[in-house]
Amino acid sequence: MHGSEHKDGMHSTPEEDPRPKLWPRFLGSIAIVGLMVGLMIGRLTTPDPIELQRIEALPDGVAVWFNREPQLHGEIIDGAVALLFNAQGTAQRGELKLASARDVRWRVQKTDKGLLLNLLAARPLRGEWHGATQDGRWRLEVNLREE
Repeated sequence: MHGSEHKDGMHSTPEEDPRPKLWPRFLGSIAIVGLMVGLMIGRLTTPDPIELQRIEALPDGVAVWFNREPQLHGEIIDGAVALLFNAQGTAQRGELKLASARDVRWRVQKTDKGLLLNLLAARPLRGEWHGATQDGRWRLEVNLREE
């Protein structure tokens, strides 16, 4: 028994199995399939983003239409009405006339927190707003009057 030569192909230690080990490959593929199914379910259950659809002028203010109800923060700052919506949309601007024949300019700006609607006139304004669901969309009505 000199050396470690083969005798009839027999060894004291078994040879390595030339076939690949399937168990780690099977577990890896199950993990990848589970991840992909989870991502697809998450994508399907994510709600659509809240979006500004349009702004229309009313005799005493504006009506702002959204596809769903956004979070709203409103303030009256130095006679200007400012409303911040947690929504997406495009920057817009326009003008309207109050019942007292005063011109009011409005502007929608994109900010890092959403959309900012500013309503500004030559004289200080007071504003009241209330929203409700209408025709499957959300409508915010802003009533303006001079201070």
